[in-house]
Amino acid sequence: MNPLFSRLLPLVFLACASASAVIPDPLPKAPEPIDDILRLQIFLDTQLFGPGKLDGRPGEFTTKALKRYQRSHGMPESEVETNTLDLSSVPEIYTTYTIREEDLKFVGEVPRQPSAQSKKKYLPYDSLLEFLTERFHSAPELLEFINKPLKMSALKPGDVVKVPAVQPFIIEELTEIPKLPEVPEFLTRVIKIDTREKVLDVWDGEKLLASLPITPGSGHLATPPGTWRILGITQLPTFRWDKSVLEYGVRSGNFYELPIGPNNPVGVMWIGLNRPGIGIHGTNSPQSIGRSSSHGCMRTANWDVVRLVKQITQGMTVIIEGPAPEPRPVVIAKAQPVAPAPPPPEPKRGFFSRLFGRR
Repeated sequence: MNPLFSRLLPLVFLACASASAVIPDPLPKAPEPIDDILRLQIFLDTQLFGPGKLDGRPGEFTTKALKRYQRSHGMPESEVETNTLDLSSVPEIYTTYTIREEDLKFVGEVPRQPSAQSKKKYLPYDSLLEFLTERFHSAPELLEFINKPLKMSALKPGDVVKVPAVQPFIIEELTEIPKLPEVPEFLTRVIKIDTREKVLDVWDGEKLLASLPITPGSGHLATPPGTWRILGITQLPTFRWDKSVLEYGVRSGNFYELPIGPNNPVGVMWIGLNRPGIGIHGTNSPQSIGRSSSHGCMRTANWDVVRLVKQITQGMTVIIEGPAPEPRPVVIAKAQPVAPAPPPPEPKRGFFSRLFGRR
């Protein structure tokens, strides 16, 4: 190889890695990923500026993550297609994963009804595809597309699957911890949540450390604005499913205790606040993050929340901004017309009264 050419190669690569993201016009038909977008998403995800699920498509949370990352590093904010981030730390956007026999321990039947879920010892993934989407922070449509013609609904041990080259979420490393220890050096950090933006930011003074998409509550069950404090952090929590709490915020005696697992409604982490029933937690529905509403709490993907808890601690301040819960309408029963009371019965008359007509 020409020595001059070999010296130029790294410069050419760096220039390519730092170039603006190219978004084709028109966009390829979904779910076909755009390599430049996927590379940017992997980079932001690795830096804990979550773009949401990895899908290789431009979108709201990729843009928000990019601008927050730029702001945190003193860079001018830009749109996705004009960003000039150095993405050389993501030389490859894909790698492979071989399904293992031990992965099957985390896959099984997940009943739909809480009453049936409460009878199980663990709430696993419902398929190996779900296992992979969470492990590699991905949209299922992305994995299905990049693995054609492999049938993702029929995966088995030994199958080699193409996946995004992202830091994997390793469910088997998690153990039950009722309360994670306090980290004193993190006590001055602050979590700021904007429920309108559907974003959670971690601040250390003036430094933005991390930013993640969330699903907050809305309407009558909106996440309560205010300044709160983290009371404790539980790894692999159980969940008290109480319909009255979920719909009205009031405890009842009719509830079910749901076991641990990635398909627990609060996922694999519970960050409880000093507001009863309100917390930041994982989810059993990562594909809906930012695109639906919760019952008052703030949920984020399991792959994000396990990394979030490494940046925070019990005792930290949490500031929530956004609309207050809407008051429930008072239902006034419509007055029903009241029928007039019947006249009182005539008093009974004795034999002589009836005979002689006396009253």
